[in-house]
Amino acid sequence: MKNSQTLTLSKKRYTFPILNAIEVTINITENPYELPPEELFTMAARINKKRSFLFVSKVLGKHIPVKPKRSLLTAALLGTRFLEVVKGLDCVEKDQMLRAFLQNEDYIPAPFISEAINPVIIGFAETATALGHAFFDCFKEADFFHTTREEIDGLNPDITFEEEHSHATSHRCYVPLEMMENDREIILVDDEITTGKTALNIIRSIHARFPRKLYTVVSFLDWRSPENQREFARLEKDLGITIHVISLLTGEVSVKKSKEIEQRAEEGLETKFDGMSVEKLTLSANFSKTSYLANNAFYLKETGRFGLAAEENRLLQQKAKEAAVILKELRTGEKTLCLGTGEFMYVPMRISAFMGSGISYQSTTRSPVHIENQDGYGATFGLTFPNPEDHDIPYFVYNIPPGYYDELFVFFEREIDSESLLPFLKELQRTQIPSLKLVFFSDAGGDGHVSSKK
Repeated sequence: MKNSQTLTLSKKRYTFPILNAIEVTINITENPYELPPEELFTMAARINKKRSFLFVSKVLGKHIPVKPKRSLLTAALLGTRFLEVVKGLDCVEKDQMLRAFLQNEDYIPAPFISEAINPVIIGFAETATALGHAFFDCFKEADFFHTTREEIDGLNPDITFEEEHSHATSHRCYVPLEMMENDREIILVDDEITTGKTALNIIRSIHARFPRKLYTVVSFLDWRSPENQREFARLEKDLGITIHVISLLTGEVSVKKSKEIEQRAEEGLETKFDGMSVEKLTLSANFSKTSYLANNAFYLKETGRFGLAAEENRLLQQKAKEAAVILKELRTGEKTLCLGTGEFMYVPMRISAFMGSGISYQSTTRSPVHIENQDGYGATFGLTFPNPEDHDIPYFVYNIPPGYYDELFVFFEREIDSESLLPFLKELQRTQIPSLKLVFFSDAGGDGHVSSKK
């Protein structure tokens, strides 16, 4: 069955019919780099009473598989836009970056934002952990951390806030106090702004304890209504601050819902497949650990969950390339999917960008979405399984057609015992991928050397 996902009425007005039940109309008001909207996103129906639809990013590396370098490049375009709008400076790399994006070329720029610009950058979990980190890559001097949904034993978060429309609403920030006890600009990074309430919530939370004058909110898409924008202006006035908002595409959204969408069994992924070989790998010796544990394995320092400085990030880039060399030598397939897990997105994305040709990247997600095998729809196939690290939390993976890939690397921040992995492994068999490699970055005990076992 075909699905005409995008009906273009003009260059600025688009209508998206979603499963014959929801109609989303978008009026584009700003498109500074003249990027085709269909290159940035498509649409899907959410299983969520608070919000019925979802902008499914084609550049984020979450629901839809992407070339990992394309995700990193799109984040750099946001860095360019920030430099132009907030700092009033030209970016000499802009034309090359835009050409690479529009022609789908592999290109990752070196850090191009001067040491004189030294903000604190915050990525929103879980969807924008990689985006926030990739935006951080643009800076020669900055600090970064991402929010987390995880509660970490022995730590109390210094900043908390809520994301009302999300399935997991509470965000926590575990960050060194010296990173926040200053008057530096705060940059908040998310993949999409719909109402802006999440950004306003964290600004209030930060300002209550670590007040400053300048905040910037960065996202691929900005769909705030005029009233939403006035809420930003009111908070600026109330707190005596300035809030810049930077995006690649800005517009207004209207929604018409004609009926409820019935949840139905998915077709096309029911074939049993017993031919998947499973191999476990560890890169524990290649990355730094914190002193904080979960399931008997340490959290990684390099994720940025606990704060990361620019110099540490430069070391991470080298570590990622070295890890990519190891995994590239272990590749057996020509069409390989690299899969991050939950908040653990950026390090796997960065590694996969250097694992050779034929690589696609995406991540597991907490977002339940209606599945429909229609051309152009944002969730054509779906896997559902309990989070291997916490079976009370359901996780999902979308858009892996059965038999499409010949190899799968799954990246976990911390090692997981075999019994906890079983439901996930059973669900992965539905992809009919013959070779599965599980890559752990922190051992639950062991010598920490790179190893492989069937």
